[in-house]
Amino acid sequence: MNEFGWRSVLGEHTGENVSPALADDLSGLPTTYIDAGTAEVFRDEDVTYATGIWAAGGQAELHLWAGGFHGFSALFPHVRVSAAARRTQADWLARVLDPSPDKD
Repeated sequence: MNEFGWRSVLGEHTGENVSPALADDLSGLPTTYIDAGTAEVFRDEDVTYATGIWAAGGQAELHLWAGGFHGFSALFPHVRVSAAARRTQADWLARVLDPSPDKD
C-alpha cells in the first residue's frame, strides 16, 4: 500500500527527490508539525520524517492519532479524535506564532 500511495502522490517523479520525507538532508527546516492516524498509509514515513528532522538537530512535533486514517479529520470532523487533532494543530500553531508565555 505504501508503494501504491507514493506512486499515486509522486506519479512520474518517483525517482526524483520531490518530497521532504525523501530528502537526504533535513537540516535547516523550520519548526515542523507532523501528524498521522495509526491506520494512515504514510504513517511510517511520517515517523521517519520526524525522526530525520530530530536527527538533523531540528524541531518537529509528531502526533499519531489512534484509529485515524488518511483524511480522517476532514471526512469525519465531528468525532472526538478529529476534534482533538484539529485542537492540537491549532495549539501548536499558536505556540509557534507566539512563543511568549501567557500574561494572564
